[in-house]
Amino acid sequence: MAENNNGTEVVTKKGKDWFKGLKAEFHKISWTTKDDVTKQTVAVVVVSVILGLLIAVIDFLLQTGINFLVKL
Repeated sequence: MAENNNGTEVVTKKGKDWFKGLKAEFHKISWTTKDDVTKQTVAVVVVSVILGLLIAVIDFLLQTGINFLVKL
């Protein structure tokens, strides 16, 4: 059997072209700054804590109300 390098050369060229295209696309991305990411992370944590506390208070009030009604 004779070896045929044409197949591997085509695959290698396609792989190189794919990575070149990938690199070009990554240069088009507008990355957020570290300060923006920090601010957004803090905002998400704060909102999550506030909503968690709100849900806990509502749960406590509902549970207290249900227990009161059951004891009647």
